[in-house]
Amino acid sequence: MEDTAGAGLDQAATVFARVRPRLFGIAYRMLGSAVDAEDLVQDVWLRWQSSDRSTVRDPLAYLATATTRLAINAGRTARARREVYVGPWLPEPVDTSADPLLGAERDSALEVAVLFLLEKLTPTQRAAYVLREAFDYPYNQIAEIIQATETAARQHVSRARRRLADERRAPVTGPEQRRLLTAFVAAARDGDLAALEELFAADVVSYSDGGGAVRASRIPVHGAVTAARYVRAFAGHFWTGVEVSWATVNGDTAAVLRRDGVTFAVLAVAASAEGIDRVFWMMNPDKLGAIA
Repeated sequence: MEDTAGAGLDQAATVFARVRPRLFGIAYRMLGSAVDAEDLVQDVWLRWQSSDRSTVRDPLAYLATATTRLAINAGRTARARREVYVGPWLPEPVDTSADPLLGAERDSALEVAVLFLLEKLTPTQRAAYVLREAFDYPYNQIAEIIQATETAARQHVSRARRRLADERRAPVTGPEQRRLLTAFVAAARDGDLAALEELFAADVVSYSDGGGAVRASRIPVHGAVTAARYVRAFAGHFWTGVEVSWATVNGDTAAVLRRDGVTFAVLAVAASAEGIDRVFWMMNPDKLGAIA
């Protein structure tokens, strides 16, 4: 009897390991936090262990449904926590070159800029969008997972797409994004006001996420002139002793900033044909574990 039970758990573990990358991909895109996504996937594993697996015809569908529904509930709780978060809340960056499976199927809904905007959706809208855009689920399956009609599922995805389109210009190519980021880091280090203003779109916004744990602006900085002056103002002390390396973070190039060998910030930009639209300073030490 024990041998049979052991074999059953071994098989359950094998099945779970095979689909785990997708489960993490769903959870991370839903929550914007690698730590929370790991915890959620572990919860799904515990439920999978204790479930009656003999009745499950499609383990991936079963586990993806469990993950999404738990993520919707977790998303509601997270929204309440983030209302009292100190300063702007930015997603937890992940090194997708170290974890290529995260973006292996599709890299949609993975970029920092997109995850940041997804925070403005309801958890159910976000789930529908993630399942469709990142994993190409058919609408009838999305409807079943989020417990809605197929018409409602289509509406959730459509509204999410419109919301993102309204708030985000068409992004530049990967090489151009890296060029602009590299130029921005050079100008920021030098405190070159003119170069910074030239790199920025007129309506650029700079967001700094220190979470109250480190010094960082607690309000977004708007506009090319104001943002350039803001970056120049702290150039003298911020960049002292900083080593810059480049990493593929959330599918895009980002600058990893280290001082004395310790990662203290991840810097990313979102850019369009008009220049750098958004600057993301991810500095909360609790969010840098997946990079450090």
